Amino acid sequence: MAAPRLRRVTSKKEMENLIDDYVTQGYEIVEQSERNAMVRKKTWGTGGGHLLWGLLTAWWTLGIGNLIYAFYAKSTYAKSTAEKVMLKVDGES
Repeated sequence: MAAPRLRRVTSKKEMENLIDDYVTQGYEIVEQSERNAMVRKKTWGTGGGHLLWGLLTAWWTLGIGNLIYAFYAKSTYAKSTAEKVMLKVDGES
């Protein structure tokens, strides 16, 4: 697992605005404190993963195997591999 990207901000207000921007872009808040926040990109799996599962299971499951892959990726796999961003307030005390 890669370390999260770090975004330093100068105020709590700027951090709240960035959190709102990330949520709008499809991220979810993993944890938040007064001076730190961690957001993670929501994902339903990779395009290559869906293509592979589609080719392997579409004939027998009529696409249900692909849905299972999507929900599996959403619930477990994506949480460990998704892009994460740490927001940290540095400016004000």
